[in-house]
This record gives sequence, structure tokens and C-alpha cells, in this order.
Amino acid sequence: MLVHIVMFKFKDENKKVNIIQAKQMLENLMGAVPTLRSIDVGVNFVEADRAMDLSIITTFESKEGLDAYDIHPEHQKVVEFIKSVVEYSKACDYIKE
Repeated sequence: MLVHIVMFKFKDENKKVNIIQAKQMLENLMGAVPTLRSIDVGVNFVEADRAMDLSIITTFESKEGLDAYDIHPEHQKVVEFIKSVVEYSKACDYIKE
């Protein structure tokens, strides 16, 4: 099992609305992307300098599954929106045994 985690820091403009939209779009990927085994999307509630605004934890059977997710047209629509509303993101990928 491969775990893919991404955390996002959103731009201040329309921040709350954009976070809600990104969360919905990400959750809608479940069932739309065949290789996506699970997705957990969380909105941060703690105000701190080191805090990120939104995070996802996704799982895949393999690296190939993650690669297929990355290029899937539905995922690319979400990526396009998120890139337009975030300052930056951080990611971590690991194999869960």
C-alpha cells in the first residue's frame, strides 16, 4: 500500500470559499479515479504560523496507481483549480507495510 499525503497553504483571497471548494473537489475523486483506494480530506482549525490549511491522505495499491491518479483527467481538473488558489503545497509519499 502506498500513502500519498499533501498539505496546502491557501492564498488569503477568498480563502474559506476556496478551501471548501477544493475539499469537495478532492472528495469527489473517490470513485472517479479507479486507482484511488481511499482519500481523507481535512480542513485545519488551528491558527499557527506552521499550520497548513487543507490536507489530504490518499492510498493506492502501488506507485503505478499513484502515477495513474496523477495524470487522470478528473484529478488534473482539481490540480488546475488548486494551483490557482494556493501559495504552496508540501507532499510526502511512503510505502505502508
